[in-house]
Amino acid sequence: MAPVFSGAEIEVILLSLKVSTMCTLVNLVPGVITGYVLGRYRFRGRQLINALVHLPLVLPPVVVGLILIELFGSRGPIGKILAGMAINIIFTWKAAVLAAAIMGFPLVVRSVRTAFELVDRRLEEAAATLGAGPFKVFFTVTLPLSLPGIIAGTLLSFARSLGEFGATITFSGNIIGETRTLPLAIYTYIQLPDGGSAAARLALLSVLISVLAVLLSEYLSEKVLAQRGVHNA
Repeated sequence: MAPVFSGAEIEVILLSLKVSTMCTLVNLVPGVITGYVLGRYRFRGRQLINALVHLPLVLPPVVVGLILIELFGSRGPIGKILAGMAINIIFTWKAAVLAAAIMGFPLVVRSVRTAFELVDRRLEEAAATLGAGPFKVFFTVTLPLSLPGIIAGTLLSFARSLGEFGATITFSGNIIGETRTLPLAIYTYIQLPDGGSAAARLALLSVLISVLAVLLSEYLSEKVLAQRGVHNA
Protein backbone atom coordinates (compact mmCIF):
# COMPACT_ATOMS: atom_id res chain seq x y z
CA MET A 1 0.00 0.00 0.00
CA ALA A 2 1.46 3.33 -1.09
CA PRO A 3 1.96 5.97 1.62
CA VAL A 4 -0.49 8.85 1.71
CA PHE A 5 2.31 11.42 1.71
CA SER A 6 5.68 11.26 0.01
CA GLY A 7 8.94 11.74 1.90
CA ALA A 8 9.21 15.32 0.66
CA GLU A 9 5.65 16.07 1.78
CA ILE A 10 6.26 14.59 5.24
CA GLU A 11 9.34 16.80 5.54
CA VAL A 12 7.18 19.84 4.73
CA ILE A 13 4.53 18.78 7.26
CA LEU A 14 7.05 18.26 10.07
CA LEU A 15 8.75 21.59 9.34
CA SER A 16 5.38 23.38 9.34
CA LEU A 17 4.45 21.87 12.70
CA LYS A 18 7.85 22.84 14.08
CA VAL A 19 7.53 26.43 12.86
CA SER A 20 3.93 26.78 14.11
CA THR A 21 4.77 25.31 17.51
CA MET A 22 7.79 27.58 17.94
CA CYS A 23 5.70 30.54 16.80
CA THR A 24 3.07 29.72 19.41
CA LEU A 25 5.67 29.49 22.18
CA VAL A 26 7.31 32.74 21.08
CA ASN A 27 3.98 34.58 21.17
CA LEU A 28 2.63 33.20 24.44
CA VAL A 29 4.37 35.25 27.14
CA PRO A 30 4.65 38.56 25.19
CA GLY A 31 1.04 38.14 24.05
CA VAL A 32 -0.23 37.66 27.61
CA ILE A 33 1.77 40.62 28.92
CA THR A 34 0.72 42.91 26.07
CA GLY A 35 -2.92 41.83 26.30
CA TYR A 36 -2.91 42.45 30.05
CA VAL A 37 -1.35 45.92 29.75
CA LEU A 38 -3.71 47.00 26.95
CA GLY A 39 -6.74 45.52 28.68
CA ARG A 40 -6.13 46.86 32.17
CA TYR A 41 -4.28 50.16 31.90
CA ARG A 42 -5.07 53.53 30.34
CA PHE A 43 -1.99 55.60 29.54
CA ARG A 44 -0.71 58.07 26.99
CA GLY A 45 0.31 56.25 23.84
CA ARG A 46 -1.90 53.23 24.52
CA GLN A 47 -3.83 53.65 21.28
CA LEU A 48 -0.59 53.95 19.31
CA ILE A 49 0.76 50.73 20.84
CA ASN A 50 -2.56 49.02 20.18
CA ALA A 51 -2.44 50.16 16.54
CA LEU A 52 1.13 48.92 16.09
CA VAL A 53 0.28 45.55 17.60
CA HIS A 54 -2.64 45.10 15.20
CA LEU A 55 -0.82 46.48 12.16
CA PRO A 56 0.01 43.00 10.75
CA LEU A 57 -3.73 42.32 10.47
CA VAL A 58 -4.24 45.14 7.97
CA LEU A 59 -0.87 45.34 6.21
CA PRO A 60 -0.23 43.10 3.19
CA PRO A 61 1.91 40.20 4.50
CA VAL A 62 4.52 40.92 1.82
CA VAL A 63 4.99 44.40 3.32
CA VAL A 64 5.60 42.83 6.73
CA GLY A 65 8.20 40.58 5.12
CA LEU A 66 9.92 43.55 3.50
CA ILE A 67 10.01 45.42 6.81
CA LEU A 68 11.61 42.38 8.45
CA ILE A 69 14.23 42.25 5.69
CA GLU A 70 15.05 45.92 6.27
CA LEU A 71 15.37 45.32 10.01
CA PHE A 72 17.22 41.99 9.98
CA GLY A 73 19.21 42.36 6.75
CA SER A 74 22.98 42.75 6.87
CA ARG A 75 22.55 46.53 6.70
CA GLY A 76 19.55 46.72 9.00
CA PRO A 77 19.79 47.95 12.61
CA ILE A 78 19.03 44.55 14.12
CA GLY A 79 20.86 42.64 11.40
CA LYS A 80 24.12 44.49 12.09
CA ILE A 81 23.95 43.57 15.77
CA LEU A 82 23.21 39.92 14.98
CA ALA A 83 25.97 39.83 12.35
CA GLY A 84 28.43 40.96 15.02
CA MET A 85 27.43 37.89 17.03
CA ALA A 86 27.65 35.64 13.94
CA ILE A 87 23.89 35.08 13.97
CA ASN A 88 21.95 34.90 10.74
CA ILE A 89 18.15 34.98 10.65
CA ILE A 90 17.09 35.68 7.06
CA PHE A 91 16.40 32.64 4.85
CA THR A 92 16.46 30.19 7.76
CA TRP A 93 13.68 28.39 9.62
CA LYS A 94 14.10 30.99 12.36
CA ALA A 95 12.99 33.64 9.86
CA ALA A 96 9.89 31.56 9.11
CA VAL A 97 9.12 31.41 12.84
CA LEU A 98 9.61 35.16 13.29
CA ALA A 99 7.46 36.06 10.27
CA ALA A 100 4.65 33.73 11.35
CA ALA A 101 4.88 34.91 14.96
CA ILE A 102 4.48 38.56 13.97
CA MET A 103 1.49 37.77 11.77
CA GLY A 104 -0.16 35.73 14.54
CA PHE A 105 0.70 38.02 17.46
CA PRO A 106 -2.35 40.33 17.07
CA LEU A 107 -4.70 37.33 17.39
CA VAL A 108 -3.13 36.40 20.71
CA VAL A 109 -3.27 39.96 22.03
CA ARG A 110 -6.89 40.57 20.97
CA SER A 111 -8.11 37.39 22.62
CA VAL A 112 -6.05 37.85 25.78
CA ARG A 113 -6.97 41.53 26.12
CA THR A 114 -10.68 40.73 25.91
CA ALA A 115 -10.27 37.94 28.46
CA PHE A 116 -8.59 40.24 30.97
CA GLU A 117 -11.16 42.97 30.41
CA LEU A 118 -13.99 40.54 31.20
CA VAL A 119 -12.56 39.40 34.54
CA ASP A 120 -14.76 40.57 37.40
CA ARG A 121 -12.69 43.11 39.32
CA ARG A 122 -14.71 42.40 42.46
CA LEU A 123 -13.13 38.95 42.69
CA GLU A 124 -9.68 40.49 42.55
CA GLU A 125 -10.64 43.05 45.17
CA ALA A 126 -11.99 40.28 47.41
CA ALA A 127 -8.71 38.36 47.14
CA ALA A 128 -6.75 41.52 47.94
CA THR A 129 -8.99 42.16 50.95
CA LEU A 130 -8.14 38.68 52.23
CA GLY A 131 -4.46 39.60 52.19
CA ALA A 132 -3.30 38.47 48.75
CA GLY A 133 -0.64 40.65 47.15
CA PRO A 134 -0.81 41.88 43.54
CA PHE A 135 1.20 38.96 42.16
CA LYS A 136 -0.80 36.39 44.08
CA VAL A 137 -4.06 37.99 42.92
CA PHE A 138 -2.84 37.85 39.33
CA PHE A 139 -1.69 34.23 39.39
CA THR A 140 -4.52 32.82 41.52
CA VAL A 141 -7.50 34.90 40.33
CA THR A 142 -6.89 36.99 37.22
CA LEU A 143 -4.85 34.52 35.17
CA PRO A 144 -7.05 31.45 35.80
CA LEU A 145 -10.20 33.44 34.96
CA SER A 146 -8.56 34.61 31.74
CA LEU A 147 -7.37 31.14 30.76
CA PRO A 148 -10.08 30.42 28.14
CA GLY A 149 -9.14 33.57 26.23
CA ILE A 150 -5.43 32.77 26.46
CA ILE A 151 -6.04 29.25 25.16
CA ALA A 152 -8.19 30.52 22.31
CA GLY A 153 -5.65 33.16 21.28
CA THR A 154 -2.75 30.71 21.46
CA LEU A 155 -4.42 28.11 19.27
CA LEU A 156 -5.63 30.74 16.80
CA SER A 157 -2.04 31.95 16.54
CA PHE A 158 -0.96 28.36 15.85
CA ALA A 159 -3.53 27.98 13.08
CA ARG A 160 -2.65 31.37 11.61
CA SER A 161 1.06 30.59 11.55
CA LEU A 162 0.35 27.29 9.83
CA GLY A 163 -1.20 29.18 6.92
CA GLU A 164 1.21 32.11 6.76
CA PHE A 165 2.53 32.68 3.25
CA GLY A 166 3.34 36.26 2.18
CA ALA A 167 5.61 37.40 5.01
CA THR A 168 7.26 33.98 5.21
CA ILE A 169 8.20 33.63 1.54
CA THR A 170 9.47 37.23 1.48
CA PHE A 171 11.56 37.04 4.65
CA SER A 172 12.67 33.41 4.73
CA GLY A 173 12.41 32.29 1.11
CA ASN A 174 11.12 28.98 -0.20
CA ILE A 175 14.03 26.68 0.62
CA ILE A 176 13.47 22.92 0.59
CA GLY A 177 13.98 21.41 4.03
CA GLU A 178 14.67 24.78 5.62
CA THR A 179 11.77 27.20 5.12
CA ARG A 180 9.30 25.47 2.80
CA THR A 181 6.21 25.22 4.99
CA LEU A 182 2.78 23.93 3.96
CA PRO A 183 1.51 27.05 2.15
CA LEU A 184 4.83 27.50 0.34
CA ALA A 185 4.86 23.84 -0.68
CA ILE A 186 1.28 24.09 -1.95
CA TYR A 187 2.23 27.16 -3.97
CA THR A 188 5.25 25.33 -5.39
CA TYR A 189 3.29 22.22 -6.32
CA ILE A 190 0.56 24.09 -8.18
CA GLN A 191 3.26 25.55 -10.42
CA LEU A 192 4.28 22.06 -11.53
CA PRO A 193 2.43 20.17 -14.29
CA ASP A 194 2.11 17.02 -12.16
CA GLY A 195 1.89 18.71 -8.75
CA GLY A 196 -1.89 19.03 -8.48
CA SER A 197 -2.46 15.91 -6.39
CA ALA A 198 0.34 16.79 -3.93
CA ALA A 199 -1.00 20.33 -3.61
CA ALA A 200 -4.50 18.98 -2.95
CA ARG A 201 -3.26 16.56 -0.27
CA LEU A 202 -1.33 19.26 1.56
CA ALA A 203 -4.20 21.75 1.24
CA LEU A 204 -6.62 19.23 2.73
CA LEU A 205 -4.20 18.52 5.57
CA SER A 206 -3.87 22.26 6.24
CA VAL A 207 -7.64 22.58 6.49
CA LEU A 208 -7.87 19.58 8.84
CA ILE A 209 -5.14 20.84 11.16
CA SER A 210 -6.65 24.32 11.29
CA VAL A 211 -10.12 22.94 12.02
CA LEU A 212 -8.69 20.72 14.76
CA ALA A 213 -6.89 23.69 16.30
CA VAL A 214 -10.11 25.72 16.41
CA LEU A 215 -12.11 22.77 17.80
CA LEU A 216 -9.44 22.12 20.43
CA SER A 217 -9.55 25.79 21.38
CA GLU A 218 -13.31 25.60 21.88
CA TYR A 219 -13.09 22.32 23.80
CA LEU A 220 -10.38 23.50 26.20
CA SER A 221 -12.14 26.81 26.76
CA GLU A 222 -15.43 25.08 27.56
CA LYS A 223 -13.65 22.63 29.84
CA VAL A 224 -11.97 25.45 31.78
CA LEU A 225 -15.30 27.28 32.10
CA ALA A 226 -17.04 24.09 33.26
CA GLN A 227 -14.37 23.45 35.89
CA ARG A 228 -14.69 27.03 37.05
CA GLY A 229 -18.44 26.60 37.38
CA VAL A 230 -18.05 23.44 39.42
CA HIS A 231 -15.46 25.13 41.60
CA ASN A 232 -17.64 28.17 42.16
CA ALA A 233 -20.55 25.94 42.99
